[in-house]
Parts: sequence; structure tokens; C-alpha cells
Amino acid sequence: MYLNESMHTALADADEDLIVFDLAGIEERYTTLLRELPDVAVRFAMKACPVDEVLACLARQGAGFDAAGPQEIAQAIATGVPVERIHYGNTIKSDRNIADAYRLGVRDFATDSLEDVAAIAEHAPGSRVFCRLATSGDGALWGLSRKFGCSAADAVLILERARAEGLVPAGLSVHVGSQQMTTEAWQDAIDRLADVLATLNRRGIRPDHINLGGGLPALGYLDKRGRLLDPPLDKIFAVIREGIRRLREVSAAPLDFLLEPGRYFVADNGAIRARVSRLSSREQLDGVRQYWLYLTCGKFNGLYEMDELQYRLVFPSHGGTEYVPAVIAGPTCDSDDAYAHEDNLVQVPKGIASGDPVWILSCGAYVTSYTTQGFNGFSPLPYLCVDGVSLEGLV
Repeated sequence: MYLNESMHTALADADEDLIVFDLAGIEERYTTLLRELPDVAVRFAMKACPVDEVLACLARQGAGFDAAGPQEIAQAIATGVPVERIHYGNTIKSDRNIADAYRLGVRDFATDSLEDVAAIAEHAPGSRVFCRLATSGDGALWGLSRKFGCSAADAVLILERARAEGLVPAGLSVHVGSQQMTTEAWQDAIDRLADVLATLNRRGIRPDHINLGGGLPALGYLDKRGRLLDPPLDKIFAVIREGIRRLREVSAAPLDFLLEPGRYFVADNGAIRARVSRLSSREQLDGVRQYWLYLTCGKFNGLYEMDELQYRLVFPSHGGTEYVPAVIAGPTCDSDDAYAHEDNLVQVPKGIASGDPVWILSCGAYVTSYTTQGFNGFSPLPYLCVDGVSLEGLV
């Protein structure tokens, strides 16, 4: 991936560890999404990057927000977006959560169970509900296949119960899994939606919208072997466009469409400036001598997703020097705080020294929301937002 001039400058000028977000890059992704899918409204998945400046940037572009609880709802409202563009997208809600969201003005709630419908009817009377269908999660780095969503048969029962309870059975939703790498997952989700939509039409229920969820992939990740992931984004967009056309043909009423992208906007538009703690070598129990590169940033203060992917590292003060294969690890006393092992070591400069800067690219998604509040005494990363304009390839 490339850093634009503003990002490059911010990383180069930083004296301490921080994460930099490129607001212009986020705006560019938003423009691209609407160009590819002009028939959808965007509800940014706040959990991916609950940074006020990022939320304000997306709100200015016309996005709404997918919130997971009252605190996110309040943060979304603070951007100035109309509350009608905020929905409660979490199917897991306590009675108090529902009542608080209703008090804040939210009237659109996700659901996937009869019990949740009863609670919404009691604590958010007259609200609109959309039912989340389960998907397999196949093809995604994080499948989301068991905790959320219901069967097609349950979806019909749930929306019928919603209608009986005085709620508006307003829609259906899916989520194909986070960082979805295949077109087949989207096609399967659309098939499921079409089948349920047809059944609902026969039961006299006319949803007015379909929420296609999140899952749009970032482009700058490396796989566990250090190879650039190559999601077929253009083909994914084509499948979604065709799916929208098909679902409108199936529906007995006009349909609006929503998407809930998160990492697609922010992952490639965030980079961390960290430092080297130490490059060391130790003989392991199998007799093999192994290099370890310890960084000041790891799983618990920015790189939580390291279990499923690698991030591209840049060593700005070392070019053309001798490199050695190393395990990359964070600073804590936790054995899980490492993201390369055995057959997928990372090439690092042999001459690198404690205190040298390291840039970690395409890490803007979930870096702030997953961060602990100081696990093992290591502080969360501060952040900086820049508004880059030049897309020159500087890295």
C-alpha cells in the first residue's frame, strides 16, 4: 500500500508512538463506494473506529451510523447527523439498553429472536425492526457465524411477531463476515434474503429496506505467510449490484438498501508509528536460533487482529541493509502478543536498534476500539488525524 504525503510527513515527524488516520483517504473510499453502489445508503460500523474526527468526516459525506449500544448512539448523535440515520444494529440488547436508545430517539432496531422482539415492543413501542439472517461466514477472516442471526424460518416468525406486537417489520439484514474475501458469500446471502423476502410477501409483510451489512474488505493486509491479500473487490461490487436488482424484483414493495462498512473505510487509511524495543536472538528448545523483533506496539495496544493477519512493516531509517527473518512481537508479558511464527517470519533489518522507528501500515480498523486501557502497564496509542491530498506513492 501507499502513504500519501500528509501521512508520510506525520509518521516521519512523530517523536512518540501514535496512530495516524487519513481523513482524505477515508473520503476517497466513501466516494468510491457510492460510485460503485449508488443505490445504497451508508451506515458506518462505529466499532471499527470510534474516533470523533473520523465519525465527523463520514457524517459530512452523508453517512449514518450502525451503533451497538447507547454510548455509540450518543457519540453518533454528537456528530450532528439526524437520528433517523442511526440504527441500533446489535441484536444483543438488555432492556435498559433498548429503553436508553429509544429515549435518545433511535427507532430502528436489529433483532434475531422472539425474546428480543418482546423486549423492543415493551421498551421501544412502535419502533421499526429489521431481522438479521444467519450466514455461514465462509470466506471471511472473521466469520461471525454463530453469535448473530437466525434461520429463514425464524426470521418469518420474528417479523410476524413484531407486527403482532405493534412494531413495524421494516427489513432484513445479513452480515457475510468481516474481511470477506469471496463473491460467493455475498451471492449466498442474497439468495437467503430473496427466499425470506418472497415468504414474507406471501404473509402480507412488506419490508421497506434490506441491510447488506458489513464485510467489505480492506486491501492492504498481508496473510499469515506475509503475502498481500487480494480480495476481488470489483467482482464483489458487481455481485452486490446484481443482488440489489434481483431483490427489488422479488419484493412486493419498493426497497431501499443499506451497507454497514467499517474496516473498508478506515483500515488502509490508518498507520502506526511505533518503535523497536529490541531485536534479539535466542536458541529455542528445538536447537534453532531464532530472531525476535519486539515492538512498542502489539496485540493489546493497537494490533489485536494479529492472530489472523500480518501488517506490512516499514523501517524508515534502514534501507538496503542486511535482513534477517524474525518473529514480530509486542512489549507485554503475554505469549499471544506476537504475530509471526515458524513458517511466516518477517524480514527485518539486522542492524536495527532499540528506539528506531517502525511504521505499521493498514492498521486503521479496530486499532482504537480493541485497545486495552493499559494491559501490563503499556498505554493505549494516542491518535492524530491528517487531511492528505496528494496520493503520491511515498512508501
